[in-house]
Amino acid sequence: MRIAQVAPLWEIVPPRLYGGTERVVYNLTEELVRRGHEVTLFASGDSITSAKLIAPIEKAIRLTPHVFDPIAGPVLLHGMVYDMAGEFDIIHCHTDYFSFPLARITGATTLVTLHGRLDIKEIKPIFAYYKEANLVSVSDSQRTPLSDANWVATVYHGIRTPDYPLGRGNGGYLAFLGRICPEKRPDLAIEIAKRAGCKLKIAAKVDKLDLDYFKEHIEPLLDHPLIEFMGEIDEERKKDFLGDALALLFPIDWPEPFGLVMIEAMACGTPVIACPCGSVPEVVVEGLTGFIGTTVEELAQAVQLVDRIDREACRNYIEQTFSDKVMTDNYERVYYSLLRFHKKAASF
Repeated sequence: MRIAQVAPLWEIVPPRLYGGTERVVYNLTEELVRRGHEVTLFASGDSITSAKLIAPIEKAIRLTPHVFDPIAGPVLLHGMVYDMAGEFDIIHCHTDYFSFPLARITGATTLVTLHGRLDIKEIKPIFAYYKEANLVSVSDSQRTPLSDANWVATVYHGIRTPDYPLGRGNGGYLAFLGRICPEKRPDLAIEIAKRAGCKLKIAAKVDKLDLDYFKEHIEPLLDHPLIEFMGEIDEERKKDFLGDALALLFPIDWPEPFGLVMIEAMACGTPVIACPCGSVPEVVVEGLTGFIGTTVEELAQAVQLVDRIDREACRNYIEQTFSDKVMTDNYERVYYSLLRFHKKAASF
């Protein structure tokens, strides 16, 4: 197949630091190329890929100083993609709803994977207006706010498991990894660690939008002997960080669409201790890959149970369920299904 993969321009593909969506796009693109497909990746110019790269901007937006209009790049991106629509059998967008108008106007076979939260009232009219858009959810729970949209499949994220060595969990600490923001509840992670009497290492970035939250609600909690704030870490440090941890704390209180960090941790054999929000019950298998709790006390008690998790069995589950190969198998099935449907529709 001739496939266009359209990535967000906010981060590099693959991301050097934080960037779950871009990591997924990279994994999918590389595996599709390995299988012999003709793949074109639309992404920032500093991206690295085995596919043909077309870049509407030189550098990822987050790494470019003084970007006054962050929408300009995505508008240019989609114009370039759909000007070339005739060169592709399928266009696979990972850019929310930006592709909807051009997909309708051109009639190009387009698939859109939604990576973000959908419980936002402003976006509902968009999905109602472009109700023909072919959508993939990254978890079944993600669909809930837009249950009547044109969902063609749920495809769980996948990672390259060889990139995540099995860890021994002998670092003596709990891990919190990702982004400092209210919905990720780093404050709860700190409270869980304190109650469990266990060291917590926080490896997380602080966006400008969340700086006030960090300074007001999190920074005052860091002055404790059990708590260590590391800031944002790169991909190489992340693997050891997760592999050496006793467990990953994921005490979210928002409808998390997927949570890539959960499967990254579990690929290292590190169990996840999480709240049952969003995709968590679909990703974490109680007693096999982690524990789910609804209160701080339950989550703190789960810390005492992590030695019951067989780290190798935890990793094996990820290889069987959330690898890049499994993800690509599922996307290939969706691609071929859409192409058969469009070919049949065109024959009438």
